[in-house]
Amino acid sequence: MQGFANMHDLDPSPCLSVVMPCYNEVQTIIECVAAVSESPWVGEIIIVDDGSTDGTREVLNNSKWPKVRIVLLEKNSGKGSALRTGFTIAKFPYVVVQDADLEYDPSEYSRLLKPLIQGKADVVYGSRFKGGDAHRVLYFWHAVGNRILTLFSNMFTNLNLTDMETCYKCFTREAIQSIELQENRFGIEPEITGKVAANGLRIYEVGISYSGRTYDEGKKIGWKDGVRAVYCIIKYSPRLEKRRIAKKSTLSN
Repeated sequence: MQGFANMHDLDPSPCLSVVMPCYNEVQTIIECVAAVSESPWVGEIIIVDDGSTDGTREVLNNSKWPKVRIVLLEKNSGKGSALRTGFTIAKFPYVVVQDADLEYDPSEYSRLLKPLIQGKADVVYGSRFKGGDAHRVLYFWHAVGNRILTLFSNMFTNLNLTDMETCYKCFTREAIQSIELQENRFGIEPEITGKVAANGLRIYEVGISYSGRTYDEGKKIGWKDGVRAVYCIIKYSPRLEKRRIAKKSTLSN
């Protein structure tokens, strides 16, 4: 598929596995699945429920959505645990993360897919801080924290990302399934970035819109996750990751 000038040269066809980690999203899950299902790029939606207790499971158990595969984890283990499960069973050529809270717009999948389909990238990040798309105005210190974590991550990975913590990360299936992930909670974001860099995967970044939630509306990430992110940036830095890969290779020979 290399060599296409833009997405208008292609007729949208189902090529995307959407991995949707879900925890206590009864207010938004139906609308979110409907929005994702409207995309002509979507081949399957893998909903991994991470031990919801608010009625989300009942909605999922009673659903009859086409193209949807539902995995019910026995207990709440965190976003990272849910993503690992979804990544492992994805079947289509490309894989994207979609939170179940409607902060990110599925109509923008084509932006994420373009560098992948053109053969230019192995991984594409959707940046909330790049471009001129609409953004809901919310927490100042959250924005500052995200930028600081991205800067800190870039210092260790030698990348020039603008939004390391973004949910919208899109991969070739081969790329994401080649990475062994460990983090159970939000630390999976810097872990993915560190391991993508360590493996020399080609990364692109595109601007996306963002409609963030307040804590009253169900936002879950907190300051402790920021502290863990700093730890994970160091732990999964490419230099240390390459040492682990080399050591593992030596032990297996």
